[in-house]
Amino acid sequence: MDCRILPGRRAEFERTVDELIGPDVTREWITSLDSYETTFDGDLVDAMNAAIEAHDPLGRTVPYMLSGGTDAKAFAKLGIRCFGFAPLQLPPELDFAALFHGVDERVPVEALRFGTRVMEHFLMHS
Repeated sequence: MDCRILPGRRAEFERTVDELIGPDVTREWITSLDSYETTFDGDLVDAMNAAIEAHDPLGRTVPYMLSGGTDAKAFAKLGIRCFGFAPLQLPPELDFAALFHGVDERVPVEALRFGTRVMEHFLMHS
């Protein structure tokens, strides 16, 4: 099974699995990748916020939990904090989460233009 465990919940997850499979089944981890967790503060977060607000005064960066894989797990072992920052200004009617990695994944061109302006600001002013 591919198990995506919430940060800080591994012991509870293992107890639940053990209860579900019962005493006659043995479980083992073939591969184990720790969850990545960090606080949402610091100079980098401030720079992301400033870049967003420069192009959308009502925009805000927010913490997000991603269930997919990330290189942040490897960087964290080196003491490097990681944040995903992919600024897009999506129209409210677009269900981006439903399209993500799907056969019809897409974003509007203007969303990419906005993201490009924000990233340029972020890189030039941070």
